[in-house]
Amino acid sequence: MSRIGKLPIAIPAGVTIDIKDNVITVKGPKGELKQALNPNIKVENVDGKITVERPDDNRESRAQHGLYRALINNMVVGVSEGFKKELEIIGVGYKAESKGQILELTLGYSHMIVMQMPPEVKVDAKTERNKAPLIILESCDKQLLGQICAKIRSFRKPEPYKGKGVKFVGEVIRRKSGKTAAAK
Repeated sequence: MSRIGKLPIAIPAGVTIDIKDNVITVKGPKGELKQALNPNIKVENVDGKITVERPDDNRESRAQHGLYRALINNMVVGVSEGFKKELEIIGVGYKAESKGQILELTLGYSHMIVMQMPPEVKVDAKTERNKAPLIILESCDKQLLGQICAKIRSFRKPEPYKGKGVKFVGEVIRRKSGKTAAAK
């Protein structure tokens, strides 16, 4: 049995779950999420807990057992608590500014990068004196949040020599020494 797949998912107060025609809908205070399910995977809501079961032990069923349990758990956590990611911009002249659902980035290119955020994602940009600008993203959908963070990071990935670029808060960048270190 999959260690992840066999764990039951506790349903917190204020969260409702509806399973119809291989589609699971999770509603909570932070929003509503839907996920299509594989017809082979059986999802049941019993006594305030969700259990995920598979029909047999073939490779595909085993893989999807843990996958769907993790997806449903992320949906439940997202609509009850939400997810939050922070990105840090390091570099002279690099800036971030949020205007409603629009994020404007100045990352050393000849033009400003303007990114329209989907309505499910809340964006905030903070700039404090003597600190790197921060982009704070919040959403109930973990997958969408991760995709948007990856897209923002791809505009200017951190480089290994000076560490300039867009990185996650707490991310460690492996630094390299330049030409001068090799000449000694």
